[in-house]
Amino acid sequence: MRPFLATIDPRTMTSLASDALTAHSAAEDDATKGQIRQTNESRILAAAEKVFARSGFGGSTMAAIATASGLPKANLHYYFGSKEVLYREVLARLLSDWLVPANGITKDADPRAALEQYIRAKMAMTAQRPDGSKVFANEMLNGAPVLKNILNTELRPMVQDKAAVIQGWIAAGRMASVDPTHLFFTIWAATQTYADFDVQVCTVLGRKSLTNKDYARATEHVVSLLMRGCGL
Repeated sequence: MRPFLATIDPRTMTSLASDALTAHSAAEDDATKGQIRQTNESRILAAAEKVFARSGFGGSTMAAIATASGLPKANLHYYFGSKEVLYREVLARLLSDWLVPANGITKDADPRAALEQYIRAKMAMTAQRPDGSKVFANEMLNGAPVLKNILNTELRPMVQDKAAVIQGWIAAGRMASVDPTHLFFTIWAATQTYADFDVQVCTVLGRKSLTNKDYARATEHVVSLLMRGCGL
């Protein structure tokens, strides 16, 4: 019996090999394009966060964001379409990133470890992304016209869920009796003030800008103060 491959016309085999190479090449091209898109979108979002923080939504332009990102203005319109869409994406990404650290607050977790991890994560984000905090604060001060729906559908349920966990810890005698919902407000205020009111903080401390040492000192203070308040 002749081998199966021997029955195939050589020209057919060449064609199959060529098709396979073409498909492989197309897959590589798609992967490369995907990586380029992801990189460019990240650059644009980071630049937009900075520009929106300094100029507000009304004072910001796509041209200024393009300059800050180092990409052509056409790229911004290609990936996001308009300034309004880009602004929404900046806020949505920021809120999403802020919700993640709360995942450690679960019924079976150690109260001190979970709350301390959350506070430290919030302080770290304040230090790493102060512009994002300012954009969020400006949105809140203007009545949250863009984020109001997301606050209702994502932030509120998260706080309710985690507040119930904290209430369970309190009922079990694992921490002091505090108002769980207002505890979140206190944590947000204590951590985000170092970004939202950095000018005030820097002035009082006699700094041009906050250093890593300043943030480390602030973090230990906030953690210690809140842990004592929670009886932990």
